[in-house]
Amino acid sequence: MSAQCNVVVLISGSGSNLQALIDSIAHDGNPARISAVISNRADAYGLERAKQAGIATAVLDHKQFEGREAFDAALVEAIDAFEPQLVVLAGFMRILSSDFVRHYAGRLLNIHPSLLPKYKGLHTHQRALEAGDSEHGCSVHFVTEELDGGPLVVQAVIPVRSNDTLDSLAQQVHRQEHLIYPMAVRWFAEGRLRLDAQGAMLDGQPLPSAGHLIRA
Repeated sequence: MSAQCNVVVLISGSGSNLQALIDSIAHDGNPARISAVISNRADAYGLERAKQAGIATAVLDHKQFEGREAFDAALVEAIDAFEPQLVVLAGFMRILSSDFVRHYAGRLLNIHPSLLPKYKGLHTHQRALEAGDSEHGCSVHFVTEELDGGPLVVQAVIPVRSNDTLDSLAQQVHRQEHLIYPMAVRWFAEGRLRLDAQGAMLDGQPLPSAGHLIRA
């Protein structure tokens, strides 16, 4: 790994996790560098965040392509033009094809708003409240062909309070996302985090199945 780790971030929306990454990379000694932000939506506010930070942007409208495979092939071409060591999904609301995931195997990270393997997919906060869970949180994981099923890197655990609403729970989870995603990206950029045949490895040691746990 070179002294600098080139990162491309994929977004579909407001880009709050992108902003957390931009802010964290501004700190001295962080070898991660975001070379581009790519969105499938031209109206994604995250593109404006990138422009304000002087980061290159690109838009690929998935509706202009004949199916997922054609879009993903074009997306791979757009990403690879920036020669990234790491691709980060930050609210990218597309299910990725197997070919795409295999192309970036071991260098594709995602963040999910639940304590995986609980609540894969959508509406995670609502599902946690309806289940009466005492804990909720978010997870950073390597992306594999299984939806929200790749090896876990780090999870932030928050207590669910008796008076929590959908909004209050979402806000708490967002705060934790903005802490743990930059942490995981920095680990990767520093060469500390890897995916190999044993799973997710941190500092040469296999991470537990739940990843590195942080309790808020």
